Amino acid sequence: MRDKYENTISRAFNEDKTFRNTLNQSFEAFINQQQRSPEFISLFIDDRLRKGVKGANEGDMDVMLDKVMALFRYLQEKDVFEKYYKQHLAKRLLSGRTVSDDAERNMLVKLKTECGYQFTSKLESMFTDIRTSRDMMADFKAKLAQTGQEVPLDLSVQVLTTGSWPTQSSAKCVLPSQLDAACEVFKKYYTDTHSGRRLSWQTNMGTADLKAMFQGGKEKHELTVSTYQMVILLLFNDAEQLSYREIAEATEITAPDLKRSLQSLACAKGKNVLRKEPMSKEVEETDMFSFNDTFTSKLYKIKIGTISAQKEGEQEKLETRHKVEEDRKPQIEAAIVRIMKARKRLDHNAVVSEVTRQLAARFLPNPAVKKRIESLIEREFLERDPNDRKVYVYLA
Repeated sequence: MRDKYENTISRAFNEDKTFRNTLNQSFEAFINQQQRSPEFISLFIDDRLRKGVKGANEGDMDVMLDKVMALFRYLQEKDVFEKYYKQHLAKRLLSGRTVSDDAERNMLVKLKTECGYQFTSKLESMFTDIRTSRDMMADFKAKLAQTGQEVPLDLSVQVLTTGSWPTQSSAKCVLPSQLDAACEVFKKYYTDTHSGRRLSWQTNMGTADLKAMFQGGKEKHELTVSTYQMVILLLFNDAEQLSYREIAEATEITAPDLKRSLQSLACAKGKNVLRKEPMSKEVEETDMFSFNDTFTSKLYKIKIGTISAQKEGEQEKLETRHKVEEDRKPQIEAAIVRIMKARKRLDHNAVVSEVTRQLAARFLPNPAVKKRIESLIEREFLERDPNDRKVYVYLA
């Protein structure tokens, strides 16, 4: 749509500035009317960088990213976009599902050019972690070969820097004994190599490849699953049938993640390696599960994704919005202190106007400025002028 009106202004109005400005104002207005525009733009980029564009070369990809950046410039809440982009980038990097490293780097360069180094510093750190992890795993395997120590499975660990990645607080999950033993071997290697550092396993972000036999051993497949799905499936090596509550007790996976994982394993058409009774689209706490020995597929390698809405649910939206609001507080306060330190005295409207100007490249802070001023007054960074309550004075 933007291309259509761009061409109209170019051909019919000879790039008239008035029409150009009106077009930009109109796009900015309607894009920011939709609160989820930052999420939708990030989802579009994620889709293109994961799957690519059929028949497109690197030049076509660059043109497409330029067009996306044109829409990105209209966003008033660029920090919300950053939050979603970081989540989507993390999934692409950890799963290895990216159309090319060059395209990813190209997108980062465009964001850096548009918003500055601070905007992309954590995103660049994510790429550094992936490269460092590859080198670390090569060294880990070389050390194992030297010492003759064996790990009961092929383990690959990505060591992520806290603060750079959209990690969660460590979710509980009881790992199978073989995997737990392998993790302990790596943990010892890591702590011996990097003294003073601590590892916290993010089981919610991992994947696993399992070899499975169906039809009484006649049909074999390799299943690519999440760590949670792997933990669930391995329970059926020792049990014919398990209830939802038995699985929950054995794995200690949180209820929302457990239900999504079971739904993916038992309800996804063509990938239902488990049976669910009673059969329905939703997982209930009274359901029973068993291994689906009659499962068949033409493919040897089968990827079973975790069922989750591509768009966020209401709870996730609220959590993301809350995180964004919390991240904004120190930025607004830092801007207020910088301004007041330089100006010493300033009335309320002037402070709001200057803070808005300084932070407009990331978000519109206006509604929150008053609360942050009150917080700074309580902590004695500022005080009100005793003769004029609308004037603030900086306290050295």
